[in-house]
Order: sequence, then C-alpha cells, then structure tokens
Amino acid sequence: MAFPQWPGTEHRLSIKSHLKAIHLAGQSWVHNTLPMSSQIQLSNQFLIAMPALEDPNFSHTVTLLCEHNNEGAMGLIINRPTSLSLAELVAQLNIDPGEPNMANVPIYHGGPVQPEQGFVLHSPLGEWESTMEIAPDLGLTVSQDIIEAIAHGVGPKHFQIALGYAGWGAGQLEEEIIANTWLNGPANNQIIFETSVDERWQAAATTLGIELAQLSNDVGHA
Repeated sequence: MAFPQWPGTEHRLSIKSHLKAIHLAGQSWVHNTLPMSSQIQLSNQFLIAMPALEDPNFSHTVTLLCEHNNEGAMGLIINRPTSLSLAELVAQLNIDPGEPNMANVPIYHGGPVQPEQGFVLHSPLGEWESTMEIAPDLGLTVSQDIIEAIAHGVGPKHFQIALGYAGWGAGQLEEEIIANTWLNGPANNQIIFETSVDERWQAAATTLGIELAQLSNDVGHA
C-alpha cells in the first residue's frame, strides 16, 4: 500500500475539491438512486453497518459522515486500523520525528476511494491550512501542517489519521438507509477518539439503544 503524497501548503487540496471528486466517483456506483430530500441532513452522524452487510469494504464498520449535501456524501471509517504507523507516515513525508511513541499510533483505512489520500479527524478544531468544520469541536484537515504538529507533539489533543474515504453519489446514501443497509445516529467524539477500536461498532449502536447481535436484516433503521 502506497503512502499518501500529503498536500503541503503550496500544493494542498481543498475539502471542496474532494467533495466534487466524491460526487464524480460516486456516479459509477449509483443505480436507480432516489431523489435527494432537502429535509435530510446527515453530516456529523455515524453510519453503523447492519450485521447483514457483507460488502468487505464496510462490513461491521462505523463511518463518520463528514459532509452531506445535494451532490452526495463523504465520510471516514473510524474502526479499521491498518498495519501502517504514524512513524512510517512521517518518514515517508520527510518530517523530522519528535514524538517518541509514533510507532504505536495506527493509520486507519478511511474508505475505498482514493486510498492514497490522507485525512485527519481531530478535536479541537485549531488553526490549520485546510480544515473543514464538521462540528464546533470536530474538524477534518487535509493539509500537511497538522501532521508536522502531531509529529512534534504539538498537534490537537485528539486525532485520527486515515487514508482514503467513503463516498456516495446524489441520493445513494438515502437509498441505502431506506434499504436497511445502515443505522444512523449522532456522532460522538468519545467513540471516535477514546473507545477501543474493537468496541466502536457496538458502542455507536448502543447510543441508539440497539444491540447489534440481536438485529436481523429485517429490522428497520433508526
């Protein structure tokens, strides 16, 4: 798996450009999608894979929806760490390490789209070169300055670094929710940053009062 060519100050990619790319990439996945409802807003929500979902890209996953609009949606899977470490990432980016425990910090698989592209979920927001606010205390940054800060121990208090993202075309996500592919509910920073990776799938469902082991494919969505 290749390391990302993380955008620096002079070549950074804007969040908006990613959303446009997601919209285009999603078109090849969409078949007979439903119209987007202007009343539905799913940003800053968890998508919790139903137990019957067998797609290897999303089976037993929790995805944080970072953006959702009339062009589609994008999010990051928060419970799939890879074998890559932060130490390996900063070495590839030619960043001088300063934090001794970087080898213990995993890089996550954020989704199947553009797996070479890096993203950082973090709290608090801070001031970085290219950040989208997901919530008042949660941001998504794509610029290299945040990686440099993390490497030197002066980054945000909470962070999760991911390669790739999950993307849906216009109306596709709504159709999947109606088809009982996902449960959805409000995101929770504690689950993203503090809950054990192995427990995040059930922990996200627990906030909705749901025991995933008891669900069948016929159970309705939240």
